[in-house]
Amino acid sequence: MTLTETLSLPLGARSYDIVIGPHLLAQLGARLKPLLAGQQVAIVTNTTVAPLYLEPVESSLRQHGFLTLPILLPDGESYKDWRHLQTIFDALIQHRFERSATLVALGGGVVGDMTGFAAATFLRGVSFVQIPTTLLSQVDASVGGKTGINHALGKNLIGAFYQPRQVIIDVTTLESLPERERLAGLAEVIKYGIIWDAAFFDRLEQGITGVLQLEPRLLIETIRTCCAIKAEIVASDEREAEAGHRALLNLGHTFGHAIETLTGYGAILHGEAVAIGMVMAADLSQQMGLCTVADVDRIRQLVGRCGLPVRAPHFPVEAYLEAMTRDKKVLDGALRFVLVHRIGQGAIHRSVPMDLVRSTIQRNLDPPVSLP
Repeated sequence: MTLTETLSLPLGARSYDIVIGPHLLAQLGARLKPLLAGQQVAIVTNTTVAPLYLEPVESSLRQHGFLTLPILLPDGESYKDWRHLQTIFDALIQHRFERSATLVALGGGVVGDMTGFAAATFLRGVSFVQIPTTLLSQVDASVGGKTGINHALGKNLIGAFYQPRQVIIDVTTLESLPERERLAGLAEVIKYGIIWDAAFFDRLEQGITGVLQLEPRLLIETIRTCCAIKAEIVASDEREAEAGHRALLNLGHTFGHAIETLTGYGAILHGEAVAIGMVMAADLSQQMGLCTVADVDRIRQLVGRCGLPVRAPHFPVEAYLEAMTRDKKVLDGALRFVLVHRIGQGAIHRSVPMDLVRSTIQRNLDPPVSLP
């Protein structure tokens, strides 16, 4: 019996499939042949992923008549910037890529975001395909069409909404993922239970050990559930309208992006920052009377059981507030927070007392480091 599952993200002319299963890289050429118009395919990846998976991806594509061009980027969030985006453009222009070409993103969220943004803007738009190789990108970053790069003053401030032609999730790639990266991806998994599906959160509490051990059927079911929830949300609100649901996917990100900005991109992984941010958002929610202490404790405990941090790095509270006010989720000068009404129900709030935001940051800071 095959373990492969296929979901559809219905967006009219921009609809596409999300294919989830083991050993899918060898099938890539056959899957993309009927989907893509041109022969030119640029495979954007990084120096960590390329030695592991570039050869089988290129081989499968070439076997089905595609002309491939590998483009290697350095590995890390600190390289998700304009300068390294130009590396992609330079290669495409030098090799005379045309509008019928396709970009394939082979890697984690950084590679996916940069490849998608390059595809959205090169020749005013070419096709691209997501092949996420990290848990975080498989359950979140590769689905939904958000693309972009970082700026020194804030994360993901420059980008575009641009949907892929297909997302192909080969869960076998997780076997080569460093443990820290794998654990970081679990933050986004937990997020879906908190904002949307209490029963899924319950299942994670009961079965998180199996997910951590990469038990194939449980892992595929977990990824499928996350992708199905995100597909449902994105289908109803593709571009994060003010009154839509998509902003719920930012649970923990207002605090988390501030952590990433203050620590320097890459020092704390995105999933680790989101994990801390979710605990802080839950704590803020409880202070506002929106959820119970028991809800906050369950969230903190599940995050901790996944080996993820639950306390924020020690920086001045005002430094956090300054970083948060530069976040792209600011609307009409007001910070928007995704807060927890109960596990399984998130909600977007604009009127959040700043004294409670300050106290939440203070309550959740790590103790300052004492130097000898």
